[in-house]
Amino acid sequence: MTEPTRAPHPQEALLPAPPAAARRSSERARGATARGQGAGARGRGAAGQARAGASKGAREAAQNLPVARVVVDTPLPHLDRPFDYLVPTTLDAEAVPGCRVRVRFAGQLADGYLLERLPASEHEGRLSFLERVISPEPVLTPDIARLARAVADRYAGTMSDVLRLAVPPRHARVEGEARTPARRADSSRDGDVPAAAPEPVRATTDTGGPRAHPAEAAEPGQEAPPEDAPSHDAAPEDGALEDGALEDTAHAATVREETTPHQPTPHQTGPHQTGPHQTGLHEAVPHEEAGRRAARAYGDAWRAYPAGASFLEALAEGRAPRAVWTALPGTDADGPSWPRAIAAAARATLDGGRGVVVVVPDGKDVALVTAALGETPHVAITADLGPAERYRRWLKALRGEIGIVVGNRPAAYAPVARLGLAVVWDDGDDLHAERHAPYPHAREVLGLRAHQAGAGLLVGGYARTAEATALVETGWAAPLVPDRAAVRARAPRVRPAGDDAELARDQAARAARLPSLAWRALREGLEHGPVLVQVPRRGYLPALACRHCRAPARCSGLPPARPAPDAPGNATPGSGPGVHQPGVPGVPGGTGQAGGRARLLAEPVSAPSPATGPVCSGPLALRGGHAVPYCRWCGRIAGDWRCPSCGGTGVRAVIVGARRTAEELGRAFPSVAVRTSGRDGVLATVSGAPALVVATPGAEPVPDGGYAAAVLLDGWALLGRPDLRASEEALRRWTNAAALLRPAGELVVLADAAVPAVQALLRWDPVTFAERELDERAELGFPPAVRMATLTGPAAAVRETLADAGLPPGAQVLGPVPVEGELERAMVRVPRHLGSALARALKGASGVRSARKAPDVVRVNIDPLDLI
Repeated sequence: MTEPTRAPHPQEALLPAPPAAARRSSERARGATARGQGAGARGRGAAGQARAGASKGAREAAQNLPVARVVVDTPLPHLDRPFDYLVPTTLDAEAVPGCRVRVRFAGQLADGYLLERLPASEHEGRLSFLERVISPEPVLTPDIARLARAVADRYAGTMSDVLRLAVPPRHARVEGEARTPARRADSSRDGDVPAAAPEPVRATTDTGGPRAHPAEAAEPGQEAPPEDAPSHDAAPEDGALEDGALEDTAHAATVREETTPHQPTPHQTGPHQTGPHQTGLHEAVPHEEAGRRAARAYGDAWRAYPAGASFLEALAEGRAPRAVWTALPGTDADGPSWPRAIAAAARATLDGGRGVVVVVPDGKDVALVTAALGETPHVAITADLGPAERYRRWLKALRGEIGIVVGNRPAAYAPVARLGLAVVWDDGDDLHAERHAPYPHAREVLGLRAHQAGAGLLVGGYARTAEATALVETGWAAPLVPDRAAVRARAPRVRPAGDDAELARDQAARAARLPSLAWRALREGLEHGPVLVQVPRRGYLPALACRHCRAPARCSGLPPARPAPDAPGNATPGSGPGVHQPGVPGVPGGTGQAGGRARLLAEPVSAPSPATGPVCSGPLALRGGHAVPYCRWCGRIAGDWRCPSCGGTGVRAVIVGARRTAEELGRAFPSVAVRTSGRDGVLATVSGAPALVVATPGAEPVPDGGYAAAVLLDGWALLGRPDLRASEEALRRWTNAAALLRPAGELVVLADAAVPAVQALLRWDPVTFAERELDERAELGFPPAVRMATLTGPAAAVRETLADAGLPPGAQVLGPVPVEGELERAMVRVPRHLGSALARALKGASGVRSARKAPDVVRVNIDPLDLI
């Protein structure tokens, strides 16, 4: 096998071969059955014969739909496909599609999810029985199963890896709690709605050919579309989301939308998803009336956007608008405007009888959206809730008790019934990128989900990423931008510290970390309210250098090599099997605690082996003003450090962190409170009283009424990073901080005014900057203009994977080159329309290595954030 397949696989291949006599008897029985019956009748006849000839006490297969198709929780790529099992009569009622099961897999017990029940299996041999049903709760809905399959194919991963990200671990006590009666969105019509009875398990129509994965099969009673025809339920091919394969874009002032049926499709209705009442949604109303009512009720939050009213109308009428949203800057007495805009879009979607999923980077943003939703029924799912409460809220969405889910990255898989809108805020934040295999991005997951469900998609932020710009360029989504007059009224007054006029006025501004322009902004801003100081580096002094020659200060220590515990000559004298150790407590012949300690101290103990090899060479740093330098790699205290170049012992700061900046500002403004927000503790909000708020990017607290002024320090640290997205990330962090200022507040950025990112901040024009960034990446051949995959692992393993992978035509292989430790990394680049072929080829190569039981692991990452 060179590539994993989705076709169901019998368990017989993983079990020991039966004896010869039994094998011949089984072959004769199968031959007689095959001659007399069709494929479906053959499976039922074999099950009937097994029941008829079963000995007393043996398990029997269920009468109705005896075959269960199970996805087994295994990380092996060559086993990434569903397997068929028999359902015993004792588990017939509990084995419902979507439940957790335990099966015998390759001689061991393994967990899995039951995808569907079938009348027969295509395999003619013996099938194993389900061992037990862990929980009858159908936690895996057909929509999420289809999404997991699409995400795994998109990122060359396995479905079981995606399901670990999508379905939280089970909490038995929470599952046993009584269900909360479903509520409608309108608080004036609250009431208990009786839950509908679960639908019976229905058989899947057998077309006679090889059965596709249940997440991709046609609905019962519907003819499967041809492969080249656009399918509503299939995941989009590479380019469908970004290459404009769906339809041409409309006018820039309109929102891209597609009509979806108001009634739920068969795959959207399950045991817990039976209609609007079951999901806490409004009753259906005429489309046009719902759209006009939503525009009137929630239009204030979108009034500054020319296409805002049409966007809300489309959501309320049951359509699927897709938009890339550039949010309006400025923070007033009501806080930032973007949470209220998301809440308005969610309410409009809820009025149309559909659900909403909102994904934001961190808990601080979750709190803002939750506050904006107010009394609208919703749940917030974050990592700090704990496993029980998180699972309880997730079950509310699964059981249809709630229609809106707000959360971090895992909320993209929330099982919301009849999804009508998926929202991702600040998609450029690296918190949206999954750290576990297959490393999907929340924006791509929601894009696939919106395409499969026929739902709307809203990608928003103050800045715009190149990936979001590609959606607009190809016509798959439309821009949703505010009116230019509203932007000018609310944008801050940006002043770069390195312009010619300022340098002529202050000659020392070129070398000073805080020039006079920044000091004036701080003093004047403190007269009216809090002032924000953004520092890109955390800590105190994260990098040091020699005070005399400016050479980087690095650790010169040689860590001792620890001897192996079983190595010859490492045993303590007098120890070993059969050796009497007097004086040791707990050992025969010991004389007590004091005497034992004295004898142990007297015994010669082997010292660590002499240190050999290269020195640590890690960077030295300081934790505080009176601390001793230490190594950031090995943790060694470097109090005896001496410069190897000039012999000096003094050090100076190369990079100043947030804590040192707060300390210096506290000395400069002794009567002003200094607040810090960063890795050691993130502040969610601050009051409107005058204060200096020193924060790292992403940890800026939301002030009451907005900041009076802000200073963005060390712009070179963001712009000079060795990263493909350095300029884009710098502009994103700057705009996120600048948007917290009051309208027309003063913003000082310490960076060269000629840099394109600074120019975009001056004009508050992130759209033009993103379009230019996309054009430059297309010219250089970088994502999102192309598909790129990285392979990281030992050198021999990376080369073997490249040799086994049948890469598509035109694929370019860059490397391998050494990276961290003894690992190497190779990059494979293909045109965007060949992205699916690249993912299949790399997954097939991983499956070959997995089948061979190769010891070395090669990490495959499609379109990673850190390419350089």
